[in-house]
Amino acid sequence: MDLTPKQIVAELNKYIVGQDNAKKAVAVALRNRTRRQKLAPEMQEEVTPKNILMIGPTGVGKTEIARRLAKLVEAPFIKVEASRYTEVGYVGRDVESIIRDLANNGVAMVRELHMESVRKKAEELVEERLLDMLVPPVKNGKKTMVNEDDMEAQKQEADKFKETREKFRTQLREGKLEDRMVEVSVKPKQPPMMEIFSGQSMDDINSSLQDMMEGLTSGGKTKRQKMTVEEARSVILTEEINKLIDMDKVIKQALDKVENEAIVFIDEMDKVAGRERTAGGPDVSREGVQRDLLPIVEGTTVNTKYGPVRTDHILFIAAGAFHVSKPSDLIPEMQGRFPIRVELQSLTQGDFERILSEPKNSLIMQYSELLKSDDVQLVFKEDAIKEIARMAFEVNETAENIGARRLHTVIEKVMEEISFEAPYGKKTKFEINREYVEKKLNEIIKDKDVTKYIL
Repeated sequence: MDLTPKQIVAELNKYIVGQDNAKKAVAVALRNRTRRQKLAPEMQEEVTPKNILMIGPTGVGKTEIARRLAKLVEAPFIKVEASRYTEVGYVGRDVESIIRDLANNGVAMVRELHMESVRKKAEELVEERLLDMLVPPVKNGKKTMVNEDDMEAQKQEADKFKETREKFRTQLREGKLEDRMVEVSVKPKQPPMMEIFSGQSMDDINSSLQDMMEGLTSGGKTKRQKMTVEEARSVILTEEINKLIDMDKVIKQALDKVENEAIVFIDEMDKVAGRERTAGGPDVSREGVQRDLLPIVEGTTVNTKYGPVRTDHILFIAAGAFHVSKPSDLIPEMQGRFPIRVELQSLTQGDFERILSEPKNSLIMQYSELLKSDDVQLVFKEDAIKEIARMAFEVNETAENIGARRLHTVIEKVMEEISFEAPYGKKTKFEINREYVEKKLNEIIKDKDVTKYIL
């Protein structure tokens, strides 16, 4: 998708309120990838992505910007928390598992695209296999001499079989045979080939061993299983799609996509940027993790079960609140690998009002659609939206500031009774105004001790 920075920002604006500086930074970083693809091969290798460090409190849109960005360009994406990883040599996940998980996501994404491209052909093959089960072909015995009467009888029988098959085809397409029972040959799960020298983590090795044992115990023969046509269609479709997909091609495309288009979002970067230094060496959960992350961000090769993956051109977006520590508390090498710094602003009451109603996936839209399925029509008056925003902002100011996530808590409390009572047995309309919001929340807001626990 060849989008200009302005177009990228316009798309992000549909889902995320404010934070224009962050949107511009990621839009330029994304556009630079498109520009890089147009360069000569020698120059492409020299141009590396300018990684971004987002600084701002929780709930202001850091994660959502990165997630929407990846979705916009259909790029392999993974979100991780820096605090989950430990320095090599300690119990816990090593940082290279980020790239292994990213490779898994990339293969799954490309495989899904290939599945869609062969789905029509697979569905045609499924139909033929189902018809073979419903109308088995007539097996003619071998005859050395065939007279004219036999030939005519065979021709009539073949025409009758063809006519019957076409009648069943019509019924099958119309969904009239979904409950008919058929017998399907089901292949057990095959034991995967385990690559001992693929740089797998202990988690990956344990998973592979488990899959291998399941495959060995299930045996290699197919087994006959009775099921409805509806169930058989799903089983056979999966089989036919797998036959049509060239997994070598999928893996090759996926690794190329991961190396050149992937986005890694590392949250809680401030948690590994502590000022304290232990006397015995790097801190397991801080400086040690940074030093392990550094080669991946700088550019290295990580072995995955699909093959080696170079990280030189993967875009890394790190984020953190940095309330206690500062970006300057990161080790100098790590600071240098995130040259673009963007500060995200705390959300105002006006921002909350916009978040409730403007985005395509706004909270009010979500609740309206959910309850519409139970024949409940919700109408949020403008004064109700303003009151919900005001109360959420007020709680953030007096309690812990969790940004836009506070809106989820407040609106859930407002909607609690309506959601619980629905469905009402008939079509119902609710108008939620300021008085209704105050009635539901005023007592909680006034009692500061209760607010801490409920909102």
